[in-house]
Amino acid sequence: MKVIIVGGVAGGATAAARIRRLDESAEITIYERSGYISYANCGLPYYIGGVITDPEELTLQTPESFYSRFRVEVKTNHEVISLDPDKKTVTVKNLHSGEIFEDVYDKLLLSPGAKPTLPNLSGIDSDKIFTLRTVEDTLKIKSYIDAHHPKSAVIAGGGFISLEVAENLRHLGIEVTIVQRPRQLMNPFDSDMAAFIHNEMRRNGVDLALGYTVEGFEEKSGKIKVLIKDNPAIAADMVILAIGVTPESTLAKNAGLELGIRDSILVNERMQTSDPDIYAVGDAVQIRHFITDQNALISLAGPANKQGRIAADNICGGDSIYQGSQGSSIIKVFELTAATTGINETSAKNAGIEYEKIILSPLNHAGYYPGGKLMTLKILFEKGSLRLLGAQIVGYEGVDKRIDILATAIRAEMKAHELQHIDLAYAPPYSSAKDPVNMAGYIADNIARGIVKQWYLEDEPTLPRDGSVTLLDTRTFEEYASGHIIGFSNIPVDELRQRIGEIEKGKPVYVICQSGLRSYIASRILSGYGFDVYNFAGGFRFYDTVHSDRCLVQSSTPCGMDK
Repeated sequence: MKVIIVGGVAGGATAAARIRRLDESAEITIYERSGYISYANCGLPYYIGGVITDPEELTLQTPESFYSRFRVEVKTNHEVISLDPDKKTVTVKNLHSGEIFEDVYDKLLLSPGAKPTLPNLSGIDSDKIFTLRTVEDTLKIKSYIDAHHPKSAVIAGGGFISLEVAENLRHLGIEVTIVQRPRQLMNPFDSDMAAFIHNEMRRNGVDLALGYTVEGFEEKSGKIKVLIKDNPAIAADMVILAIGVTPESTLAKNAGLELGIRDSILVNERMQTSDPDIYAVGDAVQIRHFITDQNALISLAGPANKQGRIAADNICGGDSIYQGSQGSSIIKVFELTAATTGINETSAKNAGIEYEKIILSPLNHAGYYPGGKLMTLKILFEKGSLRLLGAQIVGYEGVDKRIDILATAIRAEMKAHELQHIDLAYAPPYSSAKDPVNMAGYIADNIARGIVKQWYLEDEPTLPRDGSVTLLDTRTFEEYASGHIIGFSNIPVDELRQRIGEIEKGKPVYVICQSGLRSYIASRILSGYGFDVYNFAGGFRFYDTVHSDRCLVQSSTPCGMDK
């Protein structure tokens, strides 16, 4: 069997190695148009910032090492420029020599990945404008920085690459502005959770221009000016475009293979295209979202690796099925860690799913053990069925552990209240006897049983201030005095029973505290006295962080704008 693989990195290289493990006699050739067969995409920004110092560390395999171990013929700097499904041939161009030749296959695997989205804007061809997708891109940026010592940079876009590049440029002492059309960074997160990411970026000197649209570029006086719609331009020494990626489906499209959303390559659950002898994997393919069952594009290394293995199984006569992706991801943002799995509120609404949400801010380990750090968890589950839909976490230590537990629970189709029963390891330096994941389960169980009713951040502007409801802050006097929501009166939870007569009967009571725990206790006390009580999801710390961030986003003017 002759197998040709177009593209290496996560999907293609994984498939090649799996095919060899299943079939020692297969003839396998990989054509890769870059100079690198298997490299660490996610590590590229850290080479720019000097965290990874040796460029060879970015290369996971070389053509020589791949051949030595797997007897796979790897041809880098070779671009497949067309394919003919009827003749079962590919046309290949040697990018060094210019030679063009044909090769024949029995089975073909497409792993072309995705390309940086490049808008049709004026001045975009400037040599001061960069994208970051390959090792070559990384080396080009690093060489420019080493040669020109830029003092300022604008990054267009607010996704994973944007934030990682921003952090690494700041480590080099470069002033950084992120320009993003949406009013938040990191769209996989809801805007309230993104507020914590915004705070960390600002705390480390990154200027955020959220809600601004790039209209073009202009070189002037040795600078590159980023032209902003309806606003002054931003001048910088370099620009990095990170506004997203587009599936690289040109080969498939020209060969007449069926396409999916955004011209992605359409595949079935066995990773087969519309031609049964051609498979496709990775960032170029349309997949099924595990939660919504809708078509999706998810550009992550984990799914690409899994798809490569599944395609290889089926190429070798197996019957492996790809069950869809839930988009589990994690990012380091300076000292902060942010992680997500499943869907957020926007996605749930778009999918027509009715949901509940819980927000809590526990410590990463036992409170009595020194060094505990807060994290904020937001978990969505379906109303009625209690099916887990998604989770978002921002914090410092222990975020990765909790998001992986929740990702596993979602994949196992657990119910939200069942999180309370997961038996997790406990020792004071690592967790609490009631782990944050268990705590989320307790809250979900209370909601499902009707023990707790919640009110949310978005409800605050419409809460009546006319005396028809009671607005109660149950923190200490000192906490209340340092900042509170307008209209809320203060009775500390430990004084509530003695002062219960101050709360008028017959009115709904909306309660808040710092994290949600004391207000929950207050809610149970008030319920015991016959009050209709609603506890705030997230606590005042959450409210204050999000409210302050939204005020900053609304009023911000990016540094470096022409006056």
